[in-house]
Parts: sequence; structure tokens; C-alpha cells
Amino acid sequence: MPGRYRETYFTPEVLAAQQHYFGKSRPASPQPELDPLTKEEIDFIARRDSFYMATVTSDGWPYVQHRGGTPGFLKVLNPRSLGFADYSGNRQMISTGNLATNPRVALFFMDYPHRERLKIIGHARVIDARADPQLVRQLADESEQANVERVLLIDVLSFDWNCSQYVTPRYTAAEIGEATALLQRRIEELEKQLEKCGCR
Repeated sequence: MPGRYRETYFTPEVLAAQQHYFGKSRPASPQPELDPLTKEEIDFIARRDSFYMATVTSDGWPYVQHRGGTPGFLKVLNPRSLGFADYSGNRQMISTGNLATNPRVALFFMDYPHRERLKIIGHARVIDARADPQLVRQLADESEQANVERVLLIDVLSFDWNCSQYVTPRYTAAEIGEATALLQRRIEELEKQLEKCGCR
């Protein structure tokens, strides 16, 4: 666990809970201002086609929303900055409204087939797409740029990887199709042989 992540989340209340349940606690010493992403995190993010983003309302309620797109739609602009295009949706604007008063965000990434999960915390800002067309072009494919309403930029504070325990492997239709393509071809070959010999 990177030091800044530990320093952020190991509050006095968390340390007290550790002490209560385990008889010891792990206080964090002061850490650098930021924990930049490494190549491992950057490569992992580039392969993701979705993540969950948590924000906090002005009166303290947590809110979690799913974001999805083609793999790599969340761009790593540099080891300390992420960005993605936000499209028209249900028009509730809850995440956008939350970020107007509290820029803190937590991102949660899952790779179910490999049972890996990554958490990133940082500060986000929302930019109206009309105010920065160049940023829209940087973050969205050309075919989708007309539908972008805003972009979100996230300054990474820190990150943490979780263990694979209790993560059930799950696969997308595309992943299943890729894994079974060889079997499907073999079935087709055998069916053709059966037809030729009149065994069907």
C-alpha cells in the first residue's frame, strides 16, 4: 500500500478499529504529497472498459456511479493525471453536482478474469465540453465527440491494489467468444467431415 494512501485512510477511527479487532494498529508516517502511477497501474487502466467512481454529496452522502466505454476510454494523461469524456446520460447530474462542492473522488477498477482490483483516489474537476474543444478531441474518439457534454480531469493522490480473495472470475461475451473460437472452428470442421461421409 503506497504511503499516501495509508496516510489518507488510516484515520484515528480506523486505527482504533484495528486496535480493537487485532490488538495492534499501523499508523502512517507523513508521506510525499502524491503517489504517481507506475507502469503497472497505467497498463492496467489502459485495458479497462469500465470503472466505478465515488463522489460525496454536499451533506456527506457517498454516491457511486458506473462509467464504461471502449478499453482505454479513461486516459492516463501523465502519471499524476487522468481524464475521460462524459456523455449525455440520464440528466441527473449527481456526480457533477457533487464535484462542484467536494472534488474528492475514488475510482474502483476490476479485472474479473484475472481477479485483480485497483483503487485510485484523487481530486476531480469538471470542464464543460464547449469551453475546451481541444480537450474533447484529446479524450474522445472522433465519432463520439459531438455527444460529449463535459470532461472530467482527475489529479491522482494515491492508489492501492487489493488481494484477489473473494473475487469471482467473470467474463465478457467477447472474452468467452475468443476463448471458445478454436473449439467452434473444430466443431465446424468435424460437422463438414460428417456430412462428407454421410454420417449425419
